[in-house]
Amino acid sequence: MSDLKKMYKTMMDDHFPDEMSISFGEQLLIYRKRVWKLPDAGTGELIEKGLRYGENPGQEAALYELVGGNLQLGDCKFIAPGSGLVSAINENDMIQAGKHPGKTNLTDIDNGLNILKYLTGKPAAVILKHNNPCGAAQADDLVEAFSRANMADRIAAFGGALIVNRPMDKNTAKLAAENYLEVVAAPEFEEGVVDILIKRKNLRIIKISRIDRLREYATKRFLDFKSLIDGGIIVQQSPLNRILGRDDFMPAETVSKGKKYKTERMPTDREYDDMLFGWSVEQGVTSNSVIYVKDGVTVGIGTGEQDRVGVAEIAVLKAYTKYSDALCFKKYGIPYKAFELEAAQGKRDRGSLDEIDQETKQNHGGLIGSVMVSDAFFPFRDGVDVGIKEGVSAIVHPGGSERDFESIEACNEADPKVAMVFTGQRAFRH
Repeated sequence: MSDLKKMYKTMMDDHFPDEMSISFGEQLLIYRKRVWKLPDAGTGELIEKGLRYGENPGQEAALYELVGGNLQLGDCKFIAPGSGLVSAINENDMIQAGKHPGKTNLTDIDNGLNILKYLTGKPAAVILKHNNPCGAAQADDLVEAFSRANMADRIAAFGGALIVNRPMDKNTAKLAAENYLEVVAAPEFEEGVVDILIKRKNLRIIKISRIDRLREYATKRFLDFKSLIDGGIIVQQSPLNRILGRDDFMPAETVSKGKKYKTERMPTDREYDDMLFGWSVEQGVTSNSVIYVKDGVTVGIGTGEQDRVGVAEIAVLKAYTKYSDALCFKKYGIPYKAFELEAAQGKRDRGSLDEIDQETKQNHGGLIGSVMVSDAFFPFRDGVDVGIKEGVSAIVHPGGSERDFESIEACNEADPKVAMVFTGQRAFRH
């Protein structure tokens, strides 16, 4: 067991070059490897090192920042040098290094920024694990945004990466310090905040100075590489989210066998707000995915499944699970599963747990009145029916299925009727 623990603490030497260049025809991109001189977590001695390791111990990894070249292919001009976010982090930005950062720490920050670049209008917080959001929220102030994101999935938030789009304040820091986090990233840290956060000695506290300019990245493309097991490479442009305001949504309407179909109820202002929020969060969720959001916070997030009705059901199950845990934690100060174990051991009243279960069931895990968001169209109405059964009031998805008319009919048959809009674009992420 001691060897296993040592494995996760070991920092690997990497053998990647200090510079890397990529040639696209006559265009040349130049990258420089990012290394940091930081104190060793064990000895405190300053050491110069790049990434701790890759996705797993035993995998060498390196982070490169674009420092030269400005790629343009056709009409597409990609992000230019000098625009670094995660790749530009230096020693001064690592206010507390904690354990030396690894690949997943930085890719979690990157995907948090990928979501937050569409949520710049209000204070927002995203907590990520394994490159997927486990809770995301926006509110009138940062402490409320973090509190809601954290309670959306308090279980998964344990050991996660918190990314916020406003300077970290003391009240938010106090709440964040109550849960175990691996990373806290913010554009700035107000006076006294670091003193609160550094009590978690392994926490990585990182400043990302360009977070206040994130909106600029919403309309910029980057080059996306996928390496194949045979050594080949697939290259693609990064996607652009076309839904930046409510007017960008399209009416849910279609024609099938000469008959016109259209949803009978339009979204309310609140539903439009949640549609925009949900579609923004969807940009950072692994496909196939379905998520539910309500009042600017995620209620249930289903990720990476092979069938759409299945992921809609998984997101519902997660919503119920997280809702009951939040109820238990607020009432009794312990997780639902811990209460359940103690009840089985005769240490707590099982009736209290039954009350939580009943309240969760009655409120459909917080899904009543929520907005259902899907990253691709529903091939059959069964996925839509899953959400309607739980009481969603509106649905947003790309549209374009041969059976869109079935989904529209499901919304119009619902009591009360459910609003639906199309995005006109897919949001796959693999």
